[in-house]
This record gives sequence, structure tokens and C-alpha cells, in this order.
Amino acid sequence: MNKKIAIIILSVCVSATQAQSLKDKLKAAETKVTGSDSKTGLSNDDIIAGLKEALNTGTNNSTASASKVDGYLKNPAIYIPFPPEAEKMKSELIKLGYKNKVDEFETSVNRAAEQAAASAAPIFLGAVKNMTVTDGLSILQGADTAATHYLRQNTTSALTTQYQPIVKDALSKVNATAYWASLVKIYNEIPFVKKQNPDLEGFVTGKALDGLFYLVGQEEAKIRKNPAAQVTDLLKKVFGGAK
Repeated sequence: MNKKIAIIILSVCVSATQAQSLKDKLKAAETKVTGSDSKTGLSNDDIIAGLKEALNTGTNNSTASASKVDGYLKNPAIYIPFPPEAEKMKSELIKLGYKNKVDEFETSVNRAAEQAAASAAPIFLGAVKNMTVTDGLSILQGADTAATHYLRQNTTSALTTQYQPIVKDALSKVNATAYWASLVKIYNEIPFVKKQNPDLEGFVTGKALDGLFYLVGQEEAKIRKNPAAQVTDLLKKVFGGAK
């Protein structure tokens, strides 16, 4: 008798499990068909469009801020310093009385980044436009800079390729290339030092993009947290109740 009861109980449990599994599958199928999620009430199209609009807004605001005079130079968060691998070169040059030249170089590098930033918006916007967000909901409910992180992961390589020629041109226009060549020449003539010639264009390109991504992330966080930064109906719809 006990054996029969055990079998009946087991059958009921299996049936309940199967029913719940079927219910979950139906719910998942409904979500897939409708393209929406009950937790947010947003369609997948809304989520993707909202993420793209947030990144577009953040990109426009960030490039405008970075491209202003002193946009890099006077912002400690994105200021571009002397190349780290050439720090010994910097200290030796300062000891020899070339501090003014070192300062001129660092100023010119940041001026180059500011000039280049003015051309960055179309590159970023193109990357955002062509981005396919397959995990839009997780980005929406993720960290305050989740969309920026996604953009950085998926576009850095292409952006670097497109951005480097712009930086190269800007370095030349503000004489940073000439300042750098002069400093390297002076330093390399010092007896017994290890010769220096780091890739200036690559260094500045990387740091300039780091600065822009940082600013875009700050803008994204602002849009998520501050209703006043949700300047369109779509941003209000997607981010107004996201957090």
C-alpha cells in the first residue's frame, strides 16, 4: 500500500513539474513572439532604440565637451600625460632644464586630442547605428555604463583604425610631432641612456579614445539616473523606470 501511495505522489510531482515546464515554455514563446518582456513592459525594439539613442546623446555631448579648448587639458579624468614608458626620459629632460619643452609637448598632445574629438562624433554614431544588441534587456538592467561598455568592447578595434589618421593629422597641426621628435633627439644624445621612441600616434589615439569612452559612460549614467537628462520621450520611456 505504501508503495502505491509513493508511486501516486511521485506521479503527481512529475506532472506538476511538467506542467510548470510547459508553462515556462509558453511564456518564453509568448515573449519571443511579442518581442517584449513583462518585467519592463518594453518591446525589444524599444529597448534597442533607447540604448542607441542614449549612446547617440552621450556621444554628441561627450565629443562636444572633449573638443572644446581645454576639454582634455583641464580635465584630470581624461588628461593625456607623457607616455608612461618614457617617464624616465621625461625626468631626465626636466633635470637637464627642458621642463618648458616637456610642458609644451604635453599641452600639444592634449590639444591634438581636442582637435581630433571634433571629428569623432560621426565615427561613434556610425558604430552605434550598425550595432546589433542581442542582449538589450541585460544591458538596460545592467550597470550604469553597461551600454558604453558594450559599445567599447565591440567597436574599439574599428574605431582605432578610423581615428588614428585623425589623431596623426591633429598632432601635426599643433606641432606635437615636432615637439616629440625634438625631445627624443635631445634625450637619445645623452650618454648611456636607453634609446626612446615610443609610438606617439598609437599612444595618443588610445588615450584619446579612452577619454571619449569615459565621457560617454558618464553621460549614460546621467541619462539612467537623472530624469532631466532624459531629453526625449523615448529616453523617458526606456530609462525612466529602468532603475
